[in-house]
Amino acid sequence: MTATGTFTPRPGAAPLPRMIRAQASLETRMLLRNGEQLLLTVIIPTLLLVLFSAVDIIAVPTGTAGGAGSSVDFLAPGVLALAVMSTAFTGQAIATGFERRYGVLKRLAVSPLPRWGLMTAKTCAVLVTEILQIALLTAVAFALGWSPHAGSPGGVVSVLLLLLLGTAAFSGLGLLMAGTLKAEATLAAANLVFLLLLVGGGVIVPLEKFPEAVQTVLGLLPIAALSDGLREVLQRGAGIPWPDLGILAVWAVLGLGAAARFFRWE
Repeated sequence: MTATGTFTPRPGAAPLPRMIRAQASLETRMLLRNGEQLLLTVIIPTLLLVLFSAVDIIAVPTGTAGGAGSSVDFLAPGVLALAVMSTAFTGQAIATGFERRYGVLKRLAVSPLPRWGLMTAKTCAVLVTEILQIALLTAVAFALGWSPHAGSPGGVVSVLLLLLLGTAAFSGLGLLMAGTLKAEATLAAANLVFLLLLVGGGVIVPLEKFPEAVQTVLGLLPIAALSDGLREVLQRGAGIPWPDLGILAVWAVLGLGAAARFFRWE
């Protein structure tokens, strides 16, 4: 027998880890069910990797520290960086922008799930999607003859650090855009930035193809730092690329800090 005014089971919020897991699962399913998102995050990077590896459209530097290489050795790290940007920045910015417009974020903000918990769930969904992207692109690259040089534990750690910092940097910039611009403006701006960085971020076109003064500026972009850092490790077999990690860390701090400061939930 229960006392007057009590209920069995007692109503209340679920434990915080369970709420974050449930929201992350929902966010992941929404990402994977969205055809436009799959086109942006999976199909386009895969097609770019296959097309530019198989067809000699752009002359790329194929040499590695140990000798001759192939075009896929240059392209694969850049396309991996592009996949991170497409998910953490472009896809997340567009999805979050429209969630904000339709009042989804406003309603979630008053739920038992705290706002930082919602951002954590979104980040987990981005990471799950990136794992699937990287697995697919890596398999395709190996089928095209890719020979990475990151077999040592140090190389694996370097790649993981680059991917995590790149995700943090692009996620902060995507959330900043989604939380300050209207949804339509976010859609246009995110796609425009994606196209511009695809061309000018060292993903497909080597930075050496640009004028020397422009190279310096482009080298400071997060996509350039991520693609160059991955290339240093995976193509040239270098150690930890501290300059590229430093650039990504600065962008991560600035992007996430600005998003936390200026993000508007309504």
